[in-house]
Amino acid sequence: MDGFPQSVLFCCDHNAVRSPMAEGLMKKFYGQRAYVQSAGVRNDMEVDGFSVAVCQELGIELARHRSRSFDEMQEWGDDLSQFDLIIALSPASQRMALELTRHFHLDIEYWPILDPTGLGESRDHKLSAYRQARDQIRDRMIGRFGAPTEDSTALA
Repeated sequence: MDGFPQSVLFCCDHNAVRSPMAEGLMKKFYGQRAYVQSAGVRNDMEVDGFSVAVCQELGIELARHRSRSFDEMQEWGDDLSQFDLIIALSPASQRMALELTRHFHLDIEYWPILDPTGLGESRDHKLSAYRQARDQIRDRMIGRFGAPTEDSTALA
């Protein structure tokens, strides 16, 4: 897919770490240019506190994010076929997205983003790992969609 999509779904394993960060970054960087959501293969965790903290450093609010799974999306009426682009941030979510959309014509991209959970012993080391994941998402996003369009130039 070339150009800027009208709707993007970010997905990862639990919709608690990487995909909420990606959703928040996309909304911050590109505002209303695209409809943006996120989902996980499973919804068995709340949004991760370290993800909230490292996004807060960039002025992105994740504390109110409510995790949801692909199944819950469909139960709540969000049809995957409405998205122009699905960006999978983990191998499991890529497999699930491919399986659930095999009858639709939409693009699925895989961005191999570090899973920071379980990395680091101290709070500082954990925050460093989460910042690394956040920055990988940011760099892939800017590389894919171009420079941020909102008042977010200080973040790049």
